[in-house]
Amino acid sequence: MAQIQRFHVGPRLSETAIHNGTIYLAGQVPDDTSQDIRGQTAQVLAMVDRLLAEAGSDKSRILMTQIFLADIGEIGAMNEVWDAWIPAGHTPPRATVQAALANSAYKIEIVVTAAA
Repeated sequence: MAQIQRFHVGPRLSETAIHNGTIYLAGQVPDDTSQDIRGQTAQVLAMVDRLLAEAGSDKSRILMTQIFLADIGEIGAMNEVWDAWIPAGHTPPRATVQAALANSAYKIEIVVTAAA
C-alpha cells in the first residue's frame, strides 16, 4: 500500500496530500481580501507556488486546475494574472466556474493537482 504524506494538517483539512507521485492541494484562498481580483489571484497563485515547492514540484507539473470565482464577470482580469503566471507550453486542463465561496470577501479559490 502506497504511503500518503500530508502537510499542514488541521482539524478540518490538510493543505497538501501526496500519494503515488500525485500532489493534491486544498482550495487556496487569499489572505488579504481587501484586494481586487488581480491581487487575490496573485496571492493564491503564490500560495500554490509555495505548496508545490514544499512538495518537491512546481507549476510546470500541474495536471489539473479548478478555479472558482465569486463573479464570473471577473474572469478576464483573473486570466491576465493566470496567463502571466503559468509557463508557456505547460498550461494544464482547467475548469473555471462561478461559485458561492465560503467567505463573501473571497473573489477566488483555486484547487490544484500536480505531479511530484
